[in-house]
Amino acid sequence: MGRYVLKRCISMIFVIIGAAFVIFTILYFTPGDPAEVFLGTTATAEELDHWREIHGLNDTYIVQLGKFLWSAIRLDFGESWSFSVPVWSGLVERLPRTLTIGIGAMLLQVLIGVPLGIFAATHEGRWQDSFVMVIAMILISCPSFWVALMLVVLFSVKLGILPASGFDSWQCYILPIVCSSLNGIAHNARQTRSSMLEVIRADFITTARAKGQKENVVIFKHMFPNALMPVITQVGSGLALIVSGSAVIESVFSIPGVGMYMLTGVNKRDYPIVRCTVLFLALFTALAMLLVDLAYAYVDPRIKAQYSKGKKV
Repeated sequence: MGRYVLKRCISMIFVIIGAAFVIFTILYFTPGDPAEVFLGTTATAEELDHWREIHGLNDTYIVQLGKFLWSAIRLDFGESWSFSVPVWSGLVERLPRTLTIGIGAMLLQVLIGVPLGIFAATHEGRWQDSFVMVIAMILISCPSFWVALMLVVLFSVKLGILPASGFDSWQCYILPIVCSSLNGIAHNARQTRSSMLEVIRADFITTARAKGQKENVVIFKHMFPNALMPVITQVGSGLALIVSGSAVIESVFSIPGVGMYMLTGVNKRDYPIVRCTVLFLALFTALAMLLVDLAYAYVDPRIKAQYSKGKKV
């Protein structure tokens, strides 16, 4: 097992290097001049050239790429052009807010979505199944920014029971967490239902019922563990979106998290912020996928045996 984890960690290094190369190349060839954005249109040619020289933008592509990769290895992403503070420090400062929203949303997705999927599968073809699937389809179809605005209008403007923005108290996180979780609840419900229906008529389920097992035992001891693999994949995708999918929610609710930090960098052409946040998102996603693979091994003993013997998977 340790050999497999080491192998995945080595592959993650290449993923991060690839992401660094891609984001640097995209920003380098993006039309426009960051110097004009920060100094304004009234700046002279000498002032623009001096600003570019200070920030290393006059160097060639290869020189800039080499400096960036070397700095990234040392976790030194330089200072933000907009805030004049180390980019990494700004990211670390904002990360707890994003994780609070993301982890809270993921817990709701699992605790609500998975039971709904089980409930729908065990009532296949009946009104309960149709009701759950209709609700899931509605939640999947509604854009997150629209749902966020509707929640603000209802609970903040009309009812006045929850704050519309900010991060000063725990109440400020209720609407962002609920809004972030709705789409994931729908996806988890649909995936769990589909996985359960694949095993619900299997021979071992029929045998378990023939032995007189209670229905709850059949569902949670025999059906659900055998339907868990696709559900883990869906939950892992939600885990990867904890950080990468936070930009829209944070912008609507004015929460200065990682997503808002990245949007600020994009809007202001602050390349150090954009590069740092993209690399962090790539690393976080790679770690989430590693956790999914480890969960596979925990759930399925056959996979764990393959890892232990050092076989290729």
